[in-house]
Amino acid sequence: MTTKPTIDFITLGCSKNLVDSERLMGLFEAHGYHVTHDTEQPQDGDSLPEGRSGARIAVVNTCGFIEDAKQESIDTILELAQEKTAGRLKGLYVMGCLSERYLADLEAEIPEVDGWYGKFNYQQLLHDLEAAAAASCAKQDAPFRKLTTPRHYAYLKIAEGCDRHCAYCAIPIITGRHRSRPMQEILDEVRWLVSQGVRELQVIAQELTYYGVDIDGKQHIAELVERMADIEGVEWIRLHYAYPAHFPWDLLRVMRERKNVCNYLDIALQHISDPVLSRMQRHVTKAETYELIQRMRREVPGIHIRTTLMVGFPGETDEDFHELLEFTKWARFERMGAFAYSEEDGTYSAQHYQDDVPAVVKQARLDRLMRVQQSISAEIEAAKIGQTLRVVIDRREGDWYVGRSEFCSPEVDPEVLIPADEDLTIGRFYDARVTDAEEFDLYATTKI
Repeated sequence: MTTKPTIDFITLGCSKNLVDSERLMGLFEAHGYHVTHDTEQPQDGDSLPEGRSGARIAVVNTCGFIEDAKQESIDTILELAQEKTAGRLKGLYVMGCLSERYLADLEAEIPEVDGWYGKFNYQQLLHDLEAAAAASCAKQDAPFRKLTTPRHYAYLKIAEGCDRHCAYCAIPIITGRHRSRPMQEILDEVRWLVSQGVRELQVIAQELTYYGVDIDGKQHIAELVERMADIEGVEWIRLHYAYPAHFPWDLLRVMRERKNVCNYLDIALQHISDPVLSRMQRHVTKAETYELIQRMRREVPGIHIRTTLMVGFPGETDEDFHELLEFTKWARFERMGAFAYSEEDGTYSAQHYQDDVPAVVKQARLDRLMRVQQSISAEIEAAKIGQTLRVVIDRREGDWYVGRSEFCSPEVDPEVLIPADEDLTIGRFYDARVTDAEEFDLYATTKI
């Protein structure tokens, strides 16, 4: 019997890419392959584990969103191409956003790659590697996914694509129109995840508040979240990537009423100046954005809002940036990221606007904005000293258990550090009293 090669998956980019990798990994594992994820790649001169030399296949799931991400994807592919040339890989395959967007160019420039797959046809890779498996690829007993996250949490993708067409954004070019997954399919996946030990769901989509509109013209995100919250075993539901225009207000009721729906919302606002918002094609105004934030805080007391802001968009003046600074000071976002505008091929802004804000000005504005936010973040975290928070333990690092409250998403938000001598269990939830705070981390104890 021929031994099947090990498939090493390398996922770049966002959590939506990670879900795609997990789905494909689940298919491969269901067909008898050994799969690994984000394996450290051996360097020239390193020895491979016995039996592994030349028996590995690498699959790179790429990101094509912004320039830095594209370059990271290309660099990773080139490094693995060298491994293949040296006989350390049996095969090299590429999938995801970068190859969806630049397939023809990549095929011509990197011939060492054995197969290119886009954002939606990646399951074809299993067919191509093993023709005999093609007929059984859709067998019902195959797992939903092979989870790569810690056992107690998982990402749950409820839709793909985006209909918003913001001037600067390449996502609709890559992913196409918004497509909601059937609600029952999502709920079935939630039940399966719970059966695997998952207790915390990070709900993701390019634009989750649009969920259902493509099906019957109505927003169904509040209904979906409410039905997910009813599933026994779901401890936390956290929502990512909402959109400010036409916000579904009933979602706030669900967040307020359901204890297992975290008082946390990730909603990218990008800017506040009306001229900039108009050029960005955001379909929301400054006044509407202020009202949105006020209503969120009024209807969901204690909500933690995560947002993303952009500086240096074409035509942004000093006055526009000053408005953004003042808005940030007023809103006091609990979580905020920011980035400088970069021109992306094929977008409306690349075709119709001149990138006229100098790079040095962009960087100065970004630095100033982040200094303001760092001060706000430090004050918000310090105000939690003495409070008791429900905390899930993610891992142990040295002398500390590292956990998160409902206000913290994995990898991007502040963490809660608890002394390791308190003998806690990874994946369990505890009440912890905050004893100290730094700019981005809290210290706590379960001895209360």
